[in-house]
Amino acid sequence: MNKVLFFITFASCSTLIAQKKVSEKTSMNPIFKGWYADPEAVIFDKTYWVYPTYSAKYEDEVFLDAFSSPDLVNWTKHPRIIDTTSVKWAKKTMWAPAIVKNNNKYFLFFSANDIQNNNEIGGIGVAVADKPEGPFKDYLGKPLIDKFINYAQPIDQFVFKDKDGQYYLIYGGWRHCNIAKLKPDFTGFIPFDDNSVFKGITPDQYVEGPVMFIRNGKYYFMWSEGDWVGPDYCVSYAIGDSVMGPFKRIGKILQQDPKIATGAGHHSIIKAPDSDRYYIVYHRRPLTETSAFSRETCIEEMFFDENGYIKPVKITNKGVKANPLK
Repeated sequence: MNKVLFFITFASCSTLIAQKKVSEKTSMNPIFKGWYADPEAVIFDKTYWVYPTYSAKYEDEVFLDAFSSPDLVNWTKHPRIIDTTSVKWAKKTMWAPAIVKNNNKYFLFFSANDIQNNNEIGGIGVAVADKPEGPFKDYLGKPLIDKFINYAQPIDQFVFKDKDGQYYLIYGGWRHCNIAKLKPDFTGFIPFDDNSVFKGITPDQYVEGPVMFIRNGKYYFMWSEGDWVGPDYCVSYAIGDSVMGPFKRIGKILQQDPKIATGAGHHSIIKAPDSDRYYIVYHRRPLTETSAFSRETCIEEMFFDENGYIKPVKITNKGVKANPLK
């Protein structure tokens, strides 16, 4: 082999090896540093976003950060996209953000103050911004929901857009889950045909953290079970024919692995555009940690079997391969 041919061959092999290394690069878990929980994962334009709870003592949970990525591997932190100075009624425990883009505005739903009864100030609020990284400002000047309805604590809100364009708020802690139809401007709710505003859709063993998505015409309803401070926190699901269900529990699909981490739960779902590729973004507690607040945000790919059932998710330290948005 002459020197020129050898150099070309060597260079070509080196390029292929480098490309392979790039393609094999993974997110690793956790996907970013710091104690973060209850991640809301979405895609805006050509960017992945994660909006988690800042996991700390209740009185220190007074702000929310966001993280963005072009490929699920490289993440940029956007600190303090909102804090309690922008929400006068919120004093602590800003939890479990949910976000949607509507009419070229970004609406961030959150819970605050961890109210324990109807005499306390707090509940589920809404903030708005012109960009996904904020800054977000209080939209209503008061909570959207500030009472226990159908025994559901007003926390852990999820905003779901149905096939007809109707937005629903699905929420609830304390083992009860409600659904309500949002007004187009998100200032309140539209009554159902029977004039009720909130309907209970609580499945068996539900605790908190509702999530919903549609796949192949079916409505997948997911939630967290167990105690968030314990190792057995997990995610289960049901499948229904409409946003109202009924939803019969099928089983767990995400839980601890005593060899990797415990308390795997309170998740969200990303569907990669123009594909049937799904990711589950969740929090878990490292084996080295004993504090309830030591939670980190992780990601795994989620698969379905030939009948549309979700396969059990294996939690990993590797995470997922890069998937740039085109």
